[in-house]
Amino acid sequence: MLRNLPKKTMLTISPDPVFATDQTRTLLPRLWAFMEAEVLPLEAAMLAGDFKHFEQTQVAALRQKVKAAGLWAPHLPASLGGLGLSLCEFGQVSELLGRSPLGHLAFNCQAPDIGNMELLEKYASPALRARYLHPLVEGHIRSCFSMTEPEFAGSNPVQMATTAQRVGENYVINGHKWFTSSADGAAFAVVMAQTDPDHPQPHARASMIIVPTDTPGFELVRNIPIMGEAGSGHLSHAEVRYHQCTVPAENLVGQPGEGFKLAQERLGPGRIHHCMRWIGIAERALHLACAYAGRRELGPGKLLAHQQAVQHWIAESRAGINAARTLVLHTAHGIDQRGSHALRTEISVIKFLVANMLQQVLDRAIQIHGALGVTDDTLLSFWFRHERAARIYDGPDEVHKYVVAREELKKYGVKL
Repeated sequence: MLRNLPKKTMLTISPDPVFATDQTRTLLPRLWAFMEAEVLPLEAAMLAGDFKHFEQTQVAALRQKVKAAGLWAPHLPASLGGLGLSLCEFGQVSELLGRSPLGHLAFNCQAPDIGNMELLEKYASPALRARYLHPLVEGHIRSCFSMTEPEFAGSNPVQMATTAQRVGENYVINGHKWFTSSADGAAFAVVMAQTDPDHPQPHARASMIIVPTDTPGFELVRNIPIMGEAGSGHLSHAEVRYHQCTVPAENLVGQPGEGFKLAQERLGPGRIHHCMRWIGIAERALHLACAYAGRRELGPGKLLAHQQAVQHWIAESRAGINAARTLVLHTAHGIDQRGSHALRTEISVIKFLVANMLQQVLDRAIQIHGALGVTDDTLLSFWFRHERAARIYDGPDEVHKYVVAREELKKYGVKL
């Protein structure tokens, strides 16, 4: 049971004075009031039992309340039943929802579904949109994204052994994937596979293909244990094998050979989503740290908050969160204006900077809590397990730092 979750979190809503819009000024307080009343009270139950069962029961009921409140799928255009927010506006929403492990799932904007929705909205045929996008938007099904392979470095996605051979009117897929997140219970996978392995341009060899998970030859091998926790349902990272997995050629998303192009389209806004969610987690972790330091007694009249080291940790965390928020929203605004291709360097900057900020804030919060911080009596250990990978997925820190350094050194005539 969560021991340090007061009835009111004392977290406040302060729309960013630079990036706030009329819509976010109205929307964010409504969202947070809903989160406090309906989402945060379920966190203890989420940690206590089997998540897949929890997802099918309590989360399903919670999602109906979100729909009834008119807050469903805030990332989507109004034509699809969403709130029609810009990326910068949704970034502010994503931070708010990120304050709870259940926030994004409750509002149907969780990864990897959010990226798959955006992908299918832009590039899927009308038939694929009707069959897969619309049920996903309605929350009737979940999806997964199947790209990384255990035999190859995920930081070099051009290296890939999974193939999709065109045979008549079908593709026959064979391969081995892992970290196919949320595959447990998903209705379909978006699979990256080589459709033209001999193409002279490596980035034109792969395509994206929709594979229903009930297709013969789709094998969910296991939910991979993450720091001792295998997880289930949405909170799972699966190993998957494709054995002569045959799907109609019409399940191709976009054009043959566009897989890497579509992946970059998907990942640009996706990194904004992740970064703002991480800022929300950091904000909640800082709140937990301050609340605990303000009540934990070290002796008569002496609180943990009176320790200078603790005060420094709190100050450093606040500075890191505020700086990260401004930088990410600035990048999101730029993407809204110019597209993600124009801000590739800025996207790399926020990816490694915010991921590292999150690790630092979580670590300080755990240290302030002492032994309590590593138990599941707080949310901190849950986030520490699940979010350490923030510095790895969607490109490890080192790759993004290389991108930034390369662009800086170009100014001095240095080629990397």
